[in-house]
Amino acid sequence: MSNSKKLLNRKEALEKVRKWQASGKKVVFSNGCFDILHAGHVEYLSAAKALGDMLIIGLNSDASIRRLKGANRPVCCESDRASVLSALQMVDGVTIFNEDTPEELIGILLPDMLVKGSDWAIEQIAGAKAVLDHGGSVLTLPLLEGRSTTGIIEKILQLHTKSSIGSGTD
Repeated sequence: MSNSKKLLNRKEALEKVRKWQASGKKVVFSNGCFDILHAGHVEYLSAAKALGDMLIIGLNSDASIRRLKGANRPVCCESDRASVLSALQMVDGVTIFNEDTPEELIGILLPDMLVKGSDWAIEQIAGAKAVLDHGGSVLTLPLLEGRSTTGIIEKILQLHTKSSIGSGTD
């Protein structure tokens, strides 16, 4: 499957999920911004894929991220983020959502398993009720300590500040 075939609109995502489920495959869904992909993301996505047969990612749109994280985010545009995620072997599909949460998308797709990082309580996970009501399961996975997009951005800003101070350009 080429990377471009992994980028799915909502209708295509639904068709893929239903096809996978009809063939007996267990579909795992996760979502997020995946703004600057790092080792924590890769480890998390690998663990999510290991829980089933197919992994589909709901990706926050640029507008959704701006509403959630502020005007300076995302760092990478949605098409770039979707392309990078699609290039990962463990990812079988990526679909972008514009809402603040993927609750509507999850309610449409009804994956067999919904997975988020352990920084989320199960009762706070968008779409958990729909998945559980449909007989699926909801799990949280441990996060790789000290790895976050926010942390990377802060480090870059610190390096920039040190560089500006040291060069006498401030």
